[in-house]
Amino acid sequence: MAKLIAEMLVETVTMELPDTKTLRLKWPDGYDVPFKTGQFITIYWPDTPQYKRAYSLSSCALDRGFYEVTVKRDGKMGTRIVDWAKAGDKLTVIEPAGKFLPVFEPPGKHLICIAGGSGVTPFRGFAREAARRQLDTRITILYSVRTTNDIIFHEEFKGLEQENEHLDFYVTCTRLHPSDPWTGRRGRIDAAWVKQHIHDLPNTVFYACGPNELVEATETLVLDELKVPKEQMKTEKWG
Repeated sequence: MAKLIAEMLVETVTMELPDTKTLRLKWPDGYDVPFKTGQFITIYWPDTPQYKRAYSLSSCALDRGFYEVTVKRDGKMGTRIVDWAKAGDKLTVIEPAGKFLPVFEPPGKHLICIAGGSGVTPFRGFAREAARRQLDTRITILYSVRTTNDIIFHEEFKGLEQENEHLDFYVTCTRLHPSDPWTGRRGRIDAAWVKQHIHDLPNTVFYACGPNELVEATETLVLDELKVPKEQMKTEKWG
């Protein structure tokens, strides 16, 4: 069955970081496509239909009337969006797809979400939906960035932590100067840190999103070292 394609208005733009921008894409009249938190949309500019790029939704399925994607300045599409996209522009959107979905059913699951850089964006949707639905699903986000200036949605995640007692958001910085006042964790995400957060392995689902190196290292840890069945591991590689 052919995917639904629609032209959407860029309703708002938000600079999350100097190199990262969130676009809110308004659904046209009559548009109401079933989709799930964690999926991605494919977008392109009407004047360059041959160049398409898929972006994970940073909004959740409970956000109606719009999609949000959060884009880092990277490649042709990312650079054009971050440097030039503005409210009032139009983008062509191919309806959501993908299987990087939060396992909210059955109740009692623990989602350990491992992210690097802009790979944290789909986990914003996970956290939003869980908070709004007041789910008992435990969500632990382990987020690797270079410096504290690279943390996307920092304040929103901290707010969601306050709202949802089952959410934990942890950041580790890999390239801080030794004199930086940051009091949180430093260094890459490693096996020891991940294992600290595992409390009930059979009911834990692991997610990894971001650079290939991070995702592949997480797969090795979860599947080879911890011997977790493949159905408890979900990945999104961003090149």
